Amino acid sequence: MKDRFDIDRTGHDYVVALAGNPNTGKSTLFNGFTGLRQHTGNWPGKTVTRAEGTLRYEDKRYKLVDLPGAYSLIADGQDEQVARDFVLFGKPDCVVIVLDATNVERNLALALQILEVTGRVVIALNLIDEAQRRGITVDAEKISQELKVPVVPTVARDKKGLIELAAAIADVCSGKAVAPSRRRELDPELESAVTELERLVEAVVPGVPNARWIALRLLDGDPSIEEGLASGEFATPATPTREGSGKPSEVAS
Repeated sequence: MKDRFDIDRTGHDYVVALAGNPNTGKSTLFNGFTGLRQHTGNWPGKTVTRAEGTLRYEDKRYKLVDLPGAYSLIADGQDEQVARDFVLFGKPDCVVIVLDATNVERNLALALQILEVTGRVVIALNLIDEAQRRGITVDAEKISQELKVPVVPTVARDKKGLIELAAAIADVCSGKAVAPSRRRELDPELESAVTELERLVEAVVPGVPNARWIALRLLDGDPSIEEGLASGEFATPATPTREGSGKPSEVAS
C-alpha cells in the first residue's frame, strides 16, 4: 500500500502537512492558502477524506495536504491513523500544527507528539482574536522558545497571519528553521531495549523517518503499528523529484 503515503509532487517543490485537533480552524487555514486550487478524494484503503491543494509563495510551489483532525498520534480511529501515518511515513517537508489559541494546553498534546517524530514543524496559533475577546493572553514568542519551532499567530477565517505563516513554512522546508526532534528521556534498561528495537524497525522499513517513535509504540503494544509493519503497508516510497511546473494559488509576499 505504498500509494497511501505517496503524494504526487509533480509541479511542486515541497509537501506540507496540516495537522491539528478538530475545530481548530485547520481546514479554514487550508482553504485560505489554496482557494479553489484544491481537490479531494479518499485515502487509499480508507473512507477518510483526502484533501490536497497548492500554494505558491515567492518562487516556490507547495503541495498542502489537509490531514484529518486528530487529538493524538496514539491512534484510536481511522482519522487519527491516517494523520499519524502520514506524519510518520509520508515524508512531509514541513508539518504545520494548528493550535486553538483559546485552549492551547489541550492542543499541545498532539503538538508534543509530532515534535517527537519530526523537527520540521511550524505552529499556527489560530483563533488568536477569539482568545483576546475572552481575555486570554497567549505568548507566542515564549511557546516558540520552549518548543524551538516557529510560532505564528493567525486568524484563518480572515486570512490574517497567512503571509507570515507562509514565510515560516518556507524557512522550514528550505532547512533554515528545523529543530531537533524532542527525545523522551528513558531509564538505561528501557533505552537499551528501544535502541535494539529501532535497529529492527529500520531493517523492516528502510528509510523510515523516526524508527525510535515506532519502537516506543511497539513497546507500548500499539496494535495498529504492529499490523502495519507486519503487512508491509508502512513501506516508504523514495522521495520523488520536486521539479515541474504549475499555476497554483499565491500568497503575496
